[in-house]
Amino acid sequence: MNDTFASRAENDARASGTVRILVWDAPVRVFHWLMVALFAGAWLTAESERWRLLHATLGYTMVGLVAFRIVWGLMGTRYARFSSFVRSPAAVIRYMASLVKGHPERYVGHNPAGAIAIVAMLLMTWAVGVTGWGAYNSTGGEWLGELHGGVASAMFALVAIHVVAVLASSLLHRENLIGAMVTGYKSGRADESIRSARWGFAVLVMVAVIAWWWTQSHAGSQTPGASQSAGATAHLRPNADEDGD
Repeated sequence: MNDTFASRAENDARASGTVRILVWDAPVRVFHWLMVALFAGAWLTAESERWRLLHATLGYTMVGLVAFRIVWGLMGTRYARFSSFVRSPAAVIRYMASLVKGHPERYVGHNPAGAIAIVAMLLMTWAVGVTGWGAYNSTGGEWLGELHGGVASAMFALVAIHVVAVLASSLLHRENLIGAMVTGYKSGRADESIRSARWGFAVLVMVAVIAWWWTQSHAGSQTPGASQSAGATAHLRPNADEDGD
């Protein structure tokens, strides 16, 4: 499938005079794939008491990454900024209408529909993180754990819709959007390219994540599991068994 998309993109580029340009900087790509891995890990460890600390660490990491993404959305490269892809409701409606007509409007960065999903996932990550923190630290009743699971389930559904939409957009626009988020490159005019991938910032993000994981691992090795409240498990999935097995 990737080869098909790549060949189509190359043919379109030759026909329209476009070139291969850098669109997604390294911090955006690192953030994206870290969030994918972290959410998958948090979901898989949600019901297990044994992996409770890991589950919480993954969730807190996601919240921290969202904080970084908000900052980067204000000061990052051209297509990373919210001002470049968060558009008016009229723009969203116009884009959706172009999809229905079979002639989708072209956007170098995120399209208006994708922007809605991105903003929603950022907000939902914080909602999951806040409710998860409360459940993990027993600051609320059972309702908080249920709310945490409900928000996480809604986020899972949104992620699934987002993946389907990306695959559909790749077909409609005849470009490999998943591959672009790996390499950072898409087809476009030379003047649409960003100047640098900003790998230095991406490395700082990775160092911060690894340092956080190390501190959590070190703290966990010094804290007996029995000292933790048995009812403090932060469930991602609602109605999970209390023993996690």
